Amino acid sequence: MKRKRFSTEQIAAVLKQAEMGMPVADLIRQVGISEQTFYRWKRQFGGLESDQVRELKQVVEENTRLKRLVAELSLDKAVLQDVLFKKVSRPALMKQVVDYVVASHGYSQRRACRVTQQHRSTQRKPSTRDPRTEVRQRMHEIVATRIRYGYRRVHVMLKREGWPVGRNVVYRLYREEGLALRTKRPRRRKMAVHREARCRPQRPNEAWSLDFVHDQLSGGEKFRMLTVVDIFSREALAIEVGQRLRGEHVADVLNRLVRQRGASRYLFADTGGEFTGRVVDLWAYHHNVRIDFSRPGKPTDNAYIETFNGSLRDECLNVHWFASIAEARRLIEAWRRDYNDSRPHSALGNLSPSEYLAEARISRSPIGGREAGS
Repeated sequence: MKRKRFSTEQIAAVLKQAEMGMPVADLIRQVGISEQTFYRWKRQFGGLESDQVRELKQVVEENTRLKRLVAELSLDKAVLQDVLFKKVSRPALMKQVVDYVVASHGYSQRRACRVTQQHRSTQRKPSTRDPRTEVRQRMHEIVATRIRYGYRRVHVMLKREGWPVGRNVVYRLYREEGLALRTKRPRRRKMAVHREARCRPQRPNEAWSLDFVHDQLSGGEKFRMLTVVDIFSREALAIEVGQRLRGEHVADVLNRLVRQRGASRYLFADTGGEFTGRVVDLWAYHHNVRIDFSRPGKPTDNAYIETFNGSLRDECLNVHWFASIAEARRLIEAWRRDYNDSRPHSALGNLSPSEYLAEARISRSPIGGREAGS
């Protein structure tokens, strides 16, 4: 559970109600926390008065402000590495750098000028350079009829027509107008596959769905979870917990599932770098598995895993206050087993995935099954 879900005053108020005699079972059910989380609050905040809570809140706010300041300095350093990879000598080019920082990183103009050391009056001063609108328009007309012409040939065509422009000017305008040719095809690391009708699994272990979930510990350290769900049976196959999960960890989890249950035919995933990288692509090639990526901005293409992630966050992550990665692994794995074996599912007719699979085996059995008239 994220620490910001309850403020310090709210935690002190909950503990005060417990001290006044309210049963702990009723209190944790009303607040929506686990018993473990309540006693962890009591050990950390028990006995605090309102003044102490206020002082603790001020300390927390000061620490938050300092962390934000450090984060801003780190972000400014990253922005400088992004835009100032080489020396920009002319102020006119620095204007473009400032505009890029404002548009791409969400900085204000004042902060962008301070980071790039551009004077604000220089940034605000309008340019008096001739825009050469007629030359730009004629260049567009030339490349529209002669598609494979570079700036050198465009310069020759302009000189023949009597335009008084040099080759360097033509090159600058050619680049600014975005007319540069692509001489090589880009290297593609993602699987370039035209979108077709998605597979509708007819049996268990035919299609798996993968996604990542993010959360943080009680101390503020962030961690990730890789969730794997069988689309047909809605069974939660695995929840891998770690601070840094990459494509290698995805392949390890899939190999573990293959040893337990065999390989599936399809994998449904989004276009994150962990799933589109070479490691997972090579794993899919060796196991003859097709990866079906979701369209950008379309989480409904992978709706089953999104629903499962919502249940995981609501029933497990928002209830517990994890102190360590080991504790998070233990409690999340316990929740996964309960999800598969005991939790009723409305999508499966109020059956758990294990009960649903048992019912499916009985219904398909030629002896004593429902098809035989039982």
